[in-house]
Amino acid sequence: MSITLRSYSFLDNLQPQLTSYIGKTSKGFLPLPGMASLWVEIAPGIAINRVTDTALKGTKVVPAVQVVERAFGLLEVHNWDQGEVQSAGRIILENLGLKEEERMKPKVVSNQVLRAVEAYQTQIINRNSRGMMILPGQSLFILETQPAAYICLAANEAEKAARINLIDIRPYGAFGRLYLAGPEAEIDAAQVAAVAALEAVKGV
Repeated sequence: MSITLRSYSFLDNLQPQLTSYIGKTSKGFLPLPGMASLWVEIAPGIAINRVTDTALKGTKVVPAVQVVERAFGLLEVHNWDQGEVQSAGRIILENLGLKEEERMKPKVVSNQVLRAVEAYQTQIINRNSRGMMILPGQSLFILETQPAAYICLAANEAEKAARINLIDIRPYGAFGRLYLAGPEAEIDAAQVAAVAALEAVKGV
């Protein structure tokens, strides 16, 4: 079976809001802020079961997220020890016969900021989100990536750089999507950090 490494992202320090969102929406072993995390997305999706098996047998990492779709599969693993998480990544790549530099390079599909969002629109956004709430008058940053899992890297780096609220995030499927809200200056800083993190990823 030929495997495509769609996303491969090592997060050195999970930020509190992203960690809390994972805990709220995932069914696996939940991470804590400050842990190291690895996100691996491959195609076809069914092969993610083998990826999980390899990582758990070879290291002490534990999974929070495993999504198995027909087209794409996604796995997140974490541990307090960064070296342990990086070892899991190496074992996964060796088992797949791939190298990190063979991962797909992230593409920013959509990158927009809405300023001073109206109250009715905030109500619609809040009703459809699973994270924090956006308040009337705040700015909203919406980012879409392809492949999808890179959106977690963008979210984590944005949270490091700015005081924002994570409204919603979707790291699987055809596209990744992120919604962040907050004061205008903070959202501008978050946008810069998120895009810069994606542009720094080397791949094919």
